[in-house]
Amino acid sequence: MFKKSMICAPILGKDSKSVLQSAEKAIRSGADMLEFRIDALENPDADEVQQLIMDIKHPLIATNRLKSEGGFFSGSEKERISILIKAAEYADIVDIELQTPERLRGKILKASKSTIISYHDFQKTPPFEELLNVVKKEKEIGNIAKFAVMANNYKDTLTVLKVILEVQNTIGISMGEMGKYTRVVAPLFGSPITFASINKESAPGQLDIETTRNILGNLR
Repeated sequence: MFKKSMICAPILGKDSKSVLQSAEKAIRSGADMLEFRIDALENPDADEVQQLIMDIKHPLIATNRLKSEGGFFSGSEKERISILIKAAEYADIVDIELQTPERLRGKILKASKSTIISYHDFQKTPPFEELLNVVKKEKEIGNIAKFAVMANNYKDTLTVLKVILEVQNTIGISMGEMGKYTRVVAPLFGSPITFASINKESAPGQLDIETTRNILGNLR
């Protein structure tokens, strides 16, 4: 999908001002893309979200993450999806969870230019075949498959890399200290996007933008 792997910085802000400040800092630090975590806003409003995306003017993934998948959105599913549909008008990519009800997920697919279908497990890394089936299901639905799973040993991290190698256009993240290295190795295995932080991690084991860019530059 991309000529090279993109470094994407998650943007988590409680209000418009902090979102724009974080976006500016991430762009200055060299982020190729931004992931706008809509769920981090204190009172997300669809029109405000759309205006923020327009103001940022940088390649952007719109995400409104469920609490059950590590997010903060506390409203109803109907509200969550309606905000994402509005965001989809200007976002380059919309990230929607695999577990989202099919009817609501279909609305996002119809409204979006491109989609990431995502899956998270903050406790463990499922066995290879199970994870592979998740990814194949995601690829049947959207443009890019994404999974983020917790590494409890180094064998888990190899499972993640093996899945990325098996299925093209798959973002695979091995969370935690053991999985840190996969964030810079995954692009070599074909991951189209790797995530890096501005100041603090938005997921366990995330490296900062400059470190990620420097390591990738030496590996390529």
